[in-house]
Amino acid sequence: MNQQQPRATSQHLKELRQLHIILMHPDDADGLLLAQQLQRIGCQVRSVWPPVQQLPGDPDIVLLAVRPDFLHLLMPWASGEQAPALVAVVNYENPTIVSAVLELKAQAVLPSPIRSFGLLSTLVVARQIHKEHRQMQQHVHKLQNKLLGQRRVTDAKAILIATHQVSEDRAYEMLREQAMKKRVSVEDIAQAIIGASELLGMKGKPE
Repeated sequence: MNQQQPRATSQHLKELRQLHIILMHPDDADGLLLAQQLQRIGCQVRSVWPPVQQLPGDPDIVLLAVRPDFLHLLMPWASGEQAPALVAVVNYENPTIVSAVLELKAQAVLPSPIRSFGLLSTLVVARQIHKEHRQMQQHVHKLQNKLLGQRRVTDAKAILIATHQVSEDRAYEMLREQAMKKRVSVEDIAQAIIGASELLGMKGKPE
């Protein structure tokens, strides 16, 4: 168990050196120190300020200075399936800032003033949380698609039962036969039958 830990850490560090990072931070002492530390790690860094609603390029991580003056801005890039990992950089805490960090769904928080240590761990943690969250979303989507496919098959069987006066088992066999013949999935055939039923106004599809 202990022997696997250094390998995992080494892999995480190797990934960091290949990342594209946008540093959305004022060009002050903290901003310069962050840029220097990121470059020292080996990351490809691009500085942007003030905050923008559309990110340049396709970054893996965004380090965003959360400032009261820009809390009114909409940042659609921070949400969605393709959103990059987000690290919020905060220079003080109050309910407004904390609420903004939560709304942005940041994977990690980096306190300011920036110190010479802590950035590396923050990046690794943010990257890992972001990766696990994306994997979980993909798993949920697969389950949703599977359930939708099962519902389509059930609806298509009901149509076949009503229109061909066959049993449920025979209706499913008919779906399978057509799927094999056309070399598509049973779910695709089911969707085609449902579509044809709706077009022709056929009976049998459950409400």
